[in-house]
Amino acid sequence: MGTPLVELAGVCKRYGAQEALAPTDLSCASGATTVLIGPSGCGKSTLLRIVIGLITPDAGTVRVGGALLGPHNVRALRLRMGYVIQDGGLFPHRTARGNVSLMARHLGWEAERIDARVRELAELARLPESALDRYPAELSGGQRQRVSLMRALVLDPDLLLLDEPLAAIDPLVRAELQDDLRAIFRQLGKTVLMVTHDLAEAGFFGDTIVLLRDGRVVQVGTLNSLMEAPADPFVTRFLRAQRRVLQA
Repeated sequence: MGTPLVELAGVCKRYGAQEALAPTDLSCASGATTVLIGPSGCGKSTLLRIVIGLITPDAGTVRVGGALLGPHNVRALRLRMGYVIQDGGLFPHRTARGNVSLMARHLGWEAERIDARVRELAELARLPESALDRYPAELSGGQRQRVSLMRALVLDPDLLLLDEPLAAIDPLVRAELQDDLRAIFRQLGKTVLMVTHDLAEAGFFGDTIVLLRDGRVVQVGTLNSLMEAPADPFVTRFLRAQRRVLQA
């Protein structure tokens, strides 16, 4: 694995008396996929949103590509990140093409460059070109997520952030998308930080798995290391709750 692209040091977040994220140190290697997993409310999405600058931590530092994330550069650093959420987050009044090209047009790209990039990404994401001029309501769930991924990739970001991108998709379509996503990550050599509830999905994607509980990191490692050398009884309970992974 490469050197860290993302580095968190002592990052924490509270909402009143509720500690959403305890002081946390974490690094994400360049070109690797780091997966955040744990029960609902454990701090996974909070951590992800802190990295992209949607949430400001109460303490600690976040570095992306060596640059300290702060109000002075959050917009510039976000342009180096692609973000995919659970339902895709597509604008319903824009076509797939319009959604994908939104930031490129905002940044003043020429029409020919935008068209070439959209066609390139459609081929990469295996989205039929005929779907590009449809609106989100006219696309299947799997197609909407492919468009969302294309939009996240349009500026060729250094970092991809995915917040349970496949959770609401039919199991057969989800399996196909998992295969395609992993192939895309490897082909492009992207650094990925991903949130999931699903241990099998974490093992499928993750070079490194980060298991959280109550806003704290419990264990960091591969799926095998979590299974064979659990750092805490909670790790074993969490794994046993997802029996199909242990029995696979």
